[in-house]
Amino acid sequence: MNILEKANELVNGDRNDAYGHPHEDFSRTARLWSVILDTDVTAEQAALCMAALKISRQCNKPKEDNMVDLAGYAQVVQMIVEYEDDILPF
Repeated sequence: MNILEKANELVNGDRNDAYGHPHEDFSRTARLWSVILDTDVTAEQAALCMAALKISRQCNKPKEDNMVDLAGYAQVVQMIVEYEDDILPF
């Protein structure tokens, strides 16, 4: 199984079951970060920051897990954008 397939399995399987739709999960994370950082953080920004964390870790010590998670966060960002497009059409 390649990294994209692994990421898809995680995002749409265990993680989705455990934490809910990525929009819910990362909106919750964004609200917490907003308080800590004293600035507004969106769900999409929270997911992008998690992707940046995986890039940083990959630069330090390459591991397949980092790349799987990076692909997963890219998918999560897309899911958040699609969710917001569905509920907030402009």
